[in-house]
Amino acid sequence: MLLADEQKIIQQVELMGKPFVVTEHVAQGYWCEGCQSYHYGAFPPEVLAGGLCGPRLTSFVSYLKGKLHGSYSGIQDLFTDVLGLKVSRGYLAKLMQKAARAFSAPYAELIDLLPKQTHLNIDETGHKEKGVPYWTWCFRAKAFIAFKIDPSRGSEVLMDILGQDYSGTLGADFWGAYRKYARQCGVLIQFCLAHLVREVKYLCDFPEPSVQRYGQALLAELKGLFGALHRRAELSAKAFARALAIAEAKIWEAALEPALHPRRYPHGKIHRLIENLALRFHHHGEGYFRFITSPEIQPTNNSVEQAMRFVVMDRHMTQGTRSQRGRDVCERIWTVIATCALQKRSAYDWMHQAICAHFNGQPIPSLLLDSS
Repeated sequence: MLLADEQKIIQQVELMGKPFVVTEHVAQGYWCEGCQSYHYGAFPPEVLAGGLCGPRLTSFVSYLKGKLHGSYSGIQDLFTDVLGLKVSRGYLAKLMQKAARAFSAPYAELIDLLPKQTHLNIDETGHKEKGVPYWTWCFRAKAFIAFKIDPSRGSEVLMDILGQDYSGTLGADFWGAYRKYARQCGVLIQFCLAHLVREVKYLCDFPEPSVQRYGQALLAELKGLFGALHRRAELSAKAFARALAIAEAKIWEAALEPALHPRRYPHGKIHRLIENLALRFHHHGEGYFRFITSPEIQPTNNSVEQAMRFVVMDRHMTQGTRSQRGRDVCERIWTVIATCALQKRSAYDWMHQAICAHFNGQPIPSLLLDSS
């Protein structure tokens, strides 16, 4: 026998037939006998600032464009087929400009904070503007991520953003721009060990036997270092430090083998690939092991590469930008999306707050969780 309050429940979520509301604002007109003309009441300033689309719909377009890599044609089709709202691609572009203006101050705040960070991971990837090569630079700090699109891939970008008095450390690959900036400004770099592993694996597959042998020996010691890193939770602090020190010493020995064991290379015939990597360790090897004495530094640049993945996807799915205004949109919305993802909060919610404040003429909220 069933109890009287016995129940089965099924919940179902469904879209509204028309998932938007049209609010009509009317300004009453009055005839003035004195000036022989009509005068109208004032519309609310946030309505004038928003125009056809309110802050939620403007934020929705920004999310579709920035997070989901939507094209203006695709967003236009979504509005027509799903929402039942006809808009032009030109108007959608105007909405993105409104969003970019709303995000301007929070974006500038993060760019201004970059030179004050104790550690930054940096990487760059290609970008196109009307077919002309540009570069998207990504700066990953502890609490935020910022993007900058520039025609240069050189050290002048770092000098312009970080300045010559930057006192923190950088995490980067072995690209010459970072080394030049570090040399000119006395900045310390943690070179990415993951990039080094990829280069050494190339040596392992090289057809020259001496290069293969050198690469395999070095790769084995690098794997030993990563093995020690993966066992960190199992080891005491003293044992972990010792394991890292032993692994580092073995890597040095394998990398500098041509100088330490010249008899292994009869007649001094050292392949240029071996010589180049040995010379790199001779001049810059310390840069691969700064994380050992500075625990806040990561041994790889993976964190910034992960932050750039959706930007790389956007490059493959769109045709890039066509003007400075387009670059402004991309820099700011990518910064919003990546920073909110890092902080584990909704990018759409923050966009809505920022656009509401912008339309109402109020201060825009910071992208930092604690901006006090």
